[in-house]
Amino acid sequence: MLCHMIVRWRTLREAARGPVVTHALIAGCGVVFVLSPASGLNPSYGTGDGLLAAGTDYFQRWGVVPDELFTSTPRAWLTPLTALFVHGSWLHLLGNMLFLYVFGAMAEERMGRPAFLAFYVCTGYVALAAYAAANAESSQTLVGASGAISAVLGAFLYLLPRARVTSLFPFLFFLPLRFPAWIVLLFWFALQWVAAHRAGSGPGVAYLAHLVGFSLGFLYAWVRYRGTTRVRRPATATEGDSQP
Repeated sequence: MLCHMIVRWRTLREAARGPVVTHALIAGCGVVFVLSPASGLNPSYGTGDGLLAAGTDYFQRWGVVPDELFTSTPRAWLTPLTALFVHGSWLHLLGNMLFLYVFGAMAEERMGRPAFLAFYVCTGYVALAAYAAANAESSQTLVGASGAISAVLGAFLYLLPRARVTSLFPFLFFLPLRFPAWIVLLFWFALQWVAAHRAGSGPGVAYLAHLVGFSLGFLYAWVRYRGTTRVRRPATATEGDSQP
């Protein structure tokens, strides 16, 4: 009886702690953004033209600049890491954090906290570096956690394909509908694929980083967890809504 109570207490304590890494990443990105000139909330960056200039300098310093990454100083090789915590607008930040909140918790639970953190950072770094390599002549700064979060989606597809998520589809009048994760994620991947082939070389969304990150995440999960039991039941896997 005593052993049962101890085990139950430990289980409840662990559950109460929740997905610590996922929440910490969301909080970190939020704090970095609020302190950045992009938020417009930090008075030290000034207003008007001064704020715009500060934003440009900020992104150049902490974001990935493809035509500098492979030809500049070794410091440039740190930018795919710092860029994971930098976002260009409130919409950019909230969209990324929504996906991380929805899909990160159970991926973290399945992988374990240290492994999930290492997975997130490494796949995000490679996704941004791959985009830079494919656009090596571009001087357009690349920022955001999309590559890493795409990797989380890819891993989620392998690990929890039948977990149900609530999604909002524009062509269905934004009705909140629940689908198995494999439908939502494959639909999302298809959208990124189409968008990547239609995207020009100018500023915009780095769809290639999304595709690379998603592929890396799925391949990692397939190699690492192949032969282990995957979650196949149609469980309620997420908190919140996802917008593919």
